[in-house]
Amino acid sequence: MTRRELREHVFNELFTSDFYLNSQEDLSEQRDLYFTHAGGDGLDISPNEVPEEERGEVKAKAEAVCALIGEIDRQLDEASVGWKTERMSRTDLTILRLGMYELLYDDSIPPRVAINEAVLLAKKFGGEDSSSFVNGILGKVQRQTLESDT
Repeated sequence: MTRRELREHVFNELFTSDFYLNSQEDLSEQRDLYFTHAGGDGLDISPNEVPEEERGEVKAKAEAVCALIGEIDRQLDEASVGWKTERMSRTDLTILRLGMYELLYDDSIPPRVAINEAVLLAKKFGGEDSSSFVNGILGKVQRQTLESDT
């Protein structure tokens, strides 16, 4: 499975997990069901076709993003002028959360790749304006990060 396919599964897991964030028990159960009962609409590889050894990687990344959602959402609220996370579409918000995680917390992914991959997810799964919205916010966060590093 390619990194892009893995990322799409993480996105899909995060999207469905968003409905269970208040109940850790339901969230854990949902993650277990993802690979056996999800339809995989729009995905190149159906969840039940994901090799067993890569399922752990998808789950681990989804859990890592979920663990930082409070901090990520705070940073998104600061970066998105006129758009707070509670007003964003669930699809765009999920893509932004994953993109922010890869941009700020995953050192194995170059920032430009994190942004580009988030934009591609937005084109595939989001609405008409999703890709420019995601690109604008993540680009702003990257510029702010570069400015604070200097």
